[in-house]
Amino acid sequence: MSDQSTAGVSRRTFAKASAAVASAAILSSKSGVAATNGETIKVGLLGCGGRGTGAAINCLEGNTNVKLVAMADILDYQLADSLKKISGHGNKQVSSQCDVSPEMQFVGVESYKEILKTDVDIIIHATTPYIRPLHIEAIVEAGKHIFTEKPSAVDPVGIRRFIAAAKKAEKKGLCIVTGTQRRHQKSYVDTMKKLQDGAIGDILSGQAYWNGTLPFMRERKPGMSDLEDRLKNWYAHCWVMGDNIVEQHIHNLDIMNWAMGGPPKKVYASGGRVWKHLTKNPERYGDLWDHFSCDYEYDNGVHVTSMCRHWARECTQRVAENVVGTKGSSTCRDMGKDDRNPYVQEHMDLLAAVRGEAPYINEGVRCAESTMTAIMGRMSAYTGMELTWEEALNSDLSIVPEVLSFDMKYPVGEVPNPGPKNV
Repeated sequence: MSDQSTAGVSRRTFAKASAAVASAAILSSKSGVAATNGETIKVGLLGCGGRGTGAAINCLEGNTNVKLVAMADILDYQLADSLKKISGHGNKQVSSQCDVSPEMQFVGVESYKEILKTDVDIIIHATTPYIRPLHIEAIVEAGKHIFTEKPSAVDPVGIRRFIAAAKKAEKKGLCIVTGTQRRHQKSYVDTMKKLQDGAIGDILSGQAYWNGTLPFMRERKPGMSDLEDRLKNWYAHCWVMGDNIVEQHIHNLDIMNWAMGGPPKKVYASGGRVWKHLTKNPERYGDLWDHFSCDYEYDNGVHVTSMCRHWARECTQRVAENVVGTKGSSTCRDMGKDDRNPYVQEHMDLLAAVRGEAPYINEGVRCAESTMTAIMGRMSAYTGMELTWEEALNSDLSIVPEVLSFDMKYPVGEVPNPGPKNV
């Protein structure tokens, strides 16, 4: 992949990538635990940070007759800490289903290749977003079922690569569930069905928000290489996580795409950085903005207002979705009632499909489209230009370094400064 400015948007013509959403049923289990019969399903964890550790725990607490037998991470101490938390978990169902021997622990930049050589049935993929397309491609090639976190990629080149892998998984009969857990949350599932059945009439507009504080910031420790610092303080660098609109706001934009029946046709956006500049250490907050505002237009002419920000100040926070129709409005979850933790339910749904006790499920293309919705918002804001879906999706923008090594330098990128020069 070419290493280009995050602010650049190419108009080069590419063969149009398909934007069709793969049809997948929203699954649920009648009991609190997915199927208990059949052979034990072996799970491997690739990416042992906080989210990966949490996902592995969610998988084990929601399913019986499943074992975590392999782990891989680029950092040895991160894997060790994750294994300690899972094997020593207070829930005995979790700890008893964790059986990762030393020879099934893999560390380093190439560790993903080693875990894919094992006989695991499912890979829980929870690395930082920059590497997701390459890993998903390799996992599909290895013939493993997948739970993968969102977002699907950080740039259009990565999105097209992810979509191709997801379609290949479908041809091979491999299940994919993504970390857009609202799709497995009963209040959303039930409400969305009623909206699709006309509960509020025709949808006229929508609003999506993720306005909160900064999730975390990690200071660089003495002796850390550039790569280690970028991966530990990953919420500071666009090439690692895509900026907050991509990594976090994707949840709300995914709900809008769900309500509208697909991704938007164009976006006009703005944003900036109003308080992250208040530091003399450029590595602390990297090259990210701290707020975005987008006007998305969908095929039916409906406009959705999108806002997301990370401000470490006493400001009104709002994480929500809303749609307005000809007969009323909805928060997209107000016509249903939650009965289970959706972070657990998504793993139950995956295991049920893998065991053949529920229909085949593949959320890969759908998650990639929601990720691309966020990316095109970032691209529009970074450049100051209105963009269509085709322009954004077919762009040759690629921001991930071609080579990753602990011996290389990875300078902090420049904070995007919008203007025509960036097109």
